[in-house]
Amino acid sequence: MPRVIVASRMSVRPYTLVTDSAALGDCLETLRGQPLIGLDTETTGLDPFTSRVRLVQFSTPGDVFVIDCFAFGALEDSRLVGLLELPRPIKILHNAKFDARMLERHAGARLRGVFDTYLASQLVEAGAHGQTHSLRAVAERHLGVAIDKRQQLSDWSGILSADQVEYAAADVRVLLPLRAKLVEKIRELGLINVAKIEFDCAPVVARMENAGIYIDRVRWEALCEVTERAHAILRDRLMEDFSGAVQQMALFGKAEINLDSPTQVQDALHRLGIPVEGTRATELQHFAKHEIVARLLEYRTVAKQLTSYGRAMLDHIHPVTGRIHPQFIQIGATSGRFACMDPSVQQIPNAPEYRDAVRAPEGRTLVVADYSQIELRILADWSQDTALMKAFQSGEDLHRVTASQMFNVPLADVTKSQRSAAKSLNFGLMYGMGAQGLAMRIESSVAEAERLVHKYFSAYRGVEQWLREAGEQAVRDRESRTRSGRLVRYEFDDEDRAQTAGIARLGKNVPIQGTSADITKVAMIELDAALSGTDAQIVNTIHDELVVECDESIADATRDAVERTMTWAGQQFIRSIPVVVETSVSVAWNK
Repeated sequence: MPRVIVASRMSVRPYTLVTDSAALGDCLETLRGQPLIGLDTETTGLDPFTSRVRLVQFSTPGDVFVIDCFAFGALEDSRLVGLLELPRPIKILHNAKFDARMLERHAGARLRGVFDTYLASQLVEAGAHGQTHSLRAVAERHLGVAIDKRQQLSDWSGILSADQVEYAAADVRVLLPLRAKLVEKIRELGLINVAKIEFDCAPVVARMENAGIYIDRVRWEALCEVTERAHAILRDRLMEDFSGAVQQMALFGKAEINLDSPTQVQDALHRLGIPVEGTRATELQHFAKHEIVARLLEYRTVAKQLTSYGRAMLDHIHPVTGRIHPQFIQIGATSGRFACMDPSVQQIPNAPEYRDAVRAPEGRTLVVADYSQIELRILADWSQDTALMKAFQSGEDLHRVTASQMFNVPLADVTKSQRSAAKSLNFGLMYGMGAQGLAMRIESSVAEAERLVHKYFSAYRGVEQWLREAGEQAVRDRESRTRSGRLVRYEFDDEDRAQTAGIARLGKNVPIQGTSADITKVAMIELDAALSGTDAQIVNTIHDELVVECDESIADATRDAVERTMTWAGQQFIRSIPVVVETSVSVAWNK
């Protein structure tokens, strides 16, 4: 079938509908000569394993090409795959992860050279409240263009209408001018470095989602049975505990109380003489010395495990792949950290019984790697605190070193509880934890906690100064930056002391947490490239941890590559102290 030129009713430029191999060759010749091209796809659904790619659309400053993949084998054409895998021309997409997943699954293409207008919008808005980042919203905000999305959910599997093809052309047509506006903002805000990290990371995240994670169904079901029994036992015991505190009684003398009702639980606790101010975990912790409160907290934990990580987790096992394919949100927090959903594997409890059920299939293994105390190393590098840097450079256990200084005892005599208190301070102060928070964590008086905080800052004066200045700067400038230049803006009422204090706490932590996110993403980009050509694949990430699945025969080589690459990535951001990556090889997700 010859190439068809269709005049657009909604724009001044036509588009080319490509329906055969010869027309595809003409299209690709035009595209290869461009520095920048727009790229989009239309698919029959959202799931790469059950849906198909119907259209692939490209745009240049003068042309729009709409390739009908049902008309001929466009996705099997090596010329098209080759273009997608070239670092140039730069391919401009909106939410590149989705298109990258589809193109990898159906064309085998490892997309390179990406500019993602969705991620760019998130970066330039820098956490502004109320802003959405759909193509329609971003185009309207930056170009004043209203995009008609009525055809978005139409049937893309049958005969295409003129309106559908025009809709596909309009979406890709807007990408070049949109990039131009966003590039202006990126340069103006000093976001070039972080934008490159995010854009390069998007195809890596797509491959990670496509790879998926294997869960042993038998082990998971056995775990659910144990948890369900524990839940039932705790529930029955609590009903007995509360039976004397409620007026209405059920048959056999058991209490009629809804354990999931904050009002009923608080009222019952008051009747038992326990004056809780609320039933949130933080409020109940103050009364955990009471056996019934401790049991209630345990019940809540088990109930949450059943709700979030019970049998429903097995519903996420894909019928085509036999694996779960979580959705990783690349900028899940303004600091740049990932979030995860459907399901949130980041929140799977860090307990052996859970991690043992998340594993590699037979014949394969997992390389689990994480950065050792990466946020504290970032703090040491930024603050240039002599004592903290010395502790890291010596290779000693930092928490023991800190405890030795706080409690004035030799390193060899530090007790487990002293180390625990030091660990709470080392991590907690970055999150703005005060004496009250420390007292609750280590079960001491507030006065004792205040003394320990004072001792800590006496030992690490450079840390105290950096944290104070970072908090003051966040309040003064209403923004913070990570080492890559990632911008986080703050909106608050400076007359409100509680809001101001909250921003000061964020100002201490966001630059550190965000730099940790930068490091992890750079590590993912470099590791994905290093593993290319092998059967090893990144399958999971949780903050400063990466999980790689590979064949057992290449486990040692993969482990070496992971450790080497992650160390290199950390050294790009932390320059004055060592970066340590801890790795393990196991059939299960255990360290």
